[in-house]
Amino acid sequence: MAMLAAGIVPGRPGFAADDAWPQKTVRIVVAAPAGSSVDIVARVIAEGLRARWKQAIVVDNKPAAGGTTGAAEVARAAADGYTLFLGYNGPLATASSLYSRPGYDVAADFAPIVLTGSQPNLLVVHPALPVNNLKELIAYAKAHPGKLNYASVGNGSSSHLSMELLKQRTGVDIVHVPFNGGPPATQAVVAGDVQMLFAAPSNLLALVKAGKLKAIATTGRKRFAPTAAISTVAESATPGLEWFEAIAWNGLVAPAATPAAVRQRINADVNAILADPAIQQKLFDAGIEAGGGTEAAFAALIKSETIKWRDVIRVTGATLD
Repeated sequence: MAMLAAGIVPGRPGFAADDAWPQKTVRIVVAAPAGSSVDIVARVIAEGLRARWKQAIVVDNKPAAGGTTGAAEVARAAADGYTLFLGYNGPLATASSLYSRPGYDVAADFAPIVLTGSQPNLLVVHPALPVNNLKELIAYAKAHPGKLNYASVGNGSSSHLSMELLKQRTGVDIVHVPFNGGPPATQAVVAGDVQMLFAAPSNLLALVKAGKLKAIATTGRKRFAPTAAISTVAESATPGLEWFEAIAWNGLVAPAATPAAVRQRINADVNAILADPAIQQKLFDAGIEAGGGTEAAFAALIKSETIKWRDVIRVTGATLD
C-alpha cells in the first residue's frame, strides 16, 4: 500500500543468539512534535511493537532544529537496537544540504530499517485567485511575474521545496514567504495575505471542504486515496512536470552498527504491523499511507531523495544555519 514502492517484504528471519531481544525498554526518538502526522505513525507502530515484544516502547518527541537534534542523539546512541529514530525527509534527506554541520552523517551513522509511511503535499490557493487547476495557475503566474506569493511551513521544509521544484520545472516567478509551522502558514492563505501553499492534505482538506481554500493538485506520482478527486501535478499536461513527485515520507533507522539480526527483526515486525488492514485504516484516516518493505529499499529511497533535493536546495540557496 506504500506510495513509494518499498520492495518485497521479507519473511521473519531466524535470530539465533538474538532470539531473546528485546529484554528491556525500546525508545523511539521522533523528529516531530506530538500530534503531528509523523508522531501518529510512531505511536501506532509503538503500540503494535508493545504487543509483539511484551516490552515497554517509549515515544520520545524531539522536533528541535528540524529533527536534527534527535537524529544526532540517536547517531551517538549504543548500537543495540534499544534506541531508534523515526525521521522524515528533513533530517534524513535534506538536512545535509540545509545545515553545514547537522551533527551526523546519515549514510555513515545510520542503518535504514523500514519506510513507515508517506503522503503527498496538497497545493491550495485562496478562493479569490482566478484559477481552478494547475495549468491555469502556471499561466496566471507567468502573466504576473513576481506578483504572487506562496506560504511555506518553514524554510527548507517539504512545503517550501515542493514549490521551489515546481518553479524550477516551469520557470514561474512566485515569491516565498516562510512561516513557523503549518497553522500560521495556512491561516495566511485563508486570510488572503499570501495566495498559495503546499502542505500535508490532512491539515487542509477541512478548509477546502468549507470553501476557505481551493485545492489545485497533489504532489504524488499517482493520486492519493484520501484526495482521489484531486489531480496530481504530473497530470496537468504541463511540459517539465510529467514526472513531478514531492512526497513527505517517514521511516525508522538505527545506529549504523546495530546487529543485522536485530534490524531484521524490527523490519519484519514493523512490516507485519503495517500490513494489518486495521492499522492501514487508522493511518489512512490520518491522511497517511502505510509504508513497509526492505531495509535496502528504504536505504535506496533516502539516497535518491538526498540527491534530488540537494539539487533543488542549491538553486534556492536555502540554509538553516
